[in-house]
Amino acid sequence: MSAPPGETLVVREAGGRVAHPALPALAGAALARLGPGLRAALAILGFILLWTLVTASGLVNRELFPSPGMVWSAAVELWDEGALGSDLTASLGRAATGFVLGSVSGILVGLLTARTRVFSVALTPLLTLLRPIPAIALVPLAIVWFGVGEGSKYFVIGYTVFLAVWLNTHHGAAGIAGTYIRASRSLGASTRREFFEVVLPAAAPHIVAGLRMGAALAFLSLVAAELSGASSGIGYRIQEARQFFRTDRLFVGLIELGLLGALLDVAFVAVSRRVIHWEH
Repeated sequence: MSAPPGETLVVREAGGRVAHPALPALAGAALARLGPGLRAALAILGFILLWTLVTASGLVNRELFPSPGMVWSAAVELWDEGALGSDLTASLGRAATGFVLGSVSGILVGLLTARTRVFSVALTPLLTLLRPIPAIALVPLAIVWFGVGEGSKYFVIGYTVFLAVWLNTHHGAAGIAGTYIRASRSLGASTRREFFEVVLPAAAPHIVAGLRMGAALAFLSLVAAELSGASSGIGYRIQEARQFFRTDRLFVGLIELGLLGALLDVAFVAVSRRVIHWEH
């Protein structure tokens, strides 16, 4: 039984006592009325508060699990040294370059393997075999092929992004209903028009999903890529912090990766709502 809009449903227990709604249910209803941005901010503030209480309680070793204040001090220290800005610039440049290379090649190869039998037979088994290989396993090979410069880092990031984008593009373009293709051909559509007006729009949601996944994987593989002789970058700084047992600086790097990934994901959702508006 539900209460009319604007009224509260009152339930009476045996004996005439009023059964009040459970506190978690009330809290959940109140949070549901807030906007997603405010809910995210409250969640982050709650996590920081819990983190502060745990580290202040003495239950954990603060050398192993630093407090928010220690992490903030480490971030300020890195900023004063000029390392924070240079690491962000270097990592963003590598992630962006690897993402573009992997995305463009992934979309092109995905469309080819989905719509062309020759490429499907030749490439799909090979790419399926490569998919389980993690990016970090390719670091030694990348160094042998491209040296310790930026090329090896672009290769590791691009490889990871390529496979994610290729897989989503391939499934999206291969799964187009045959009735759409036959209908376009019966209406006299040329191959070019069929591709741009039938294949691409139908595969677009899958392509965007692949790009979104690839963007997240670009930051995940960034740490592995910066193992190959980097002298700057978030991944490099995390490794340096581990070597010198600076867990406060290590946490700074982890938070940077998390924030960058979250901001990029929000941007992708906003762009996808405009690009593939018919899906929303």
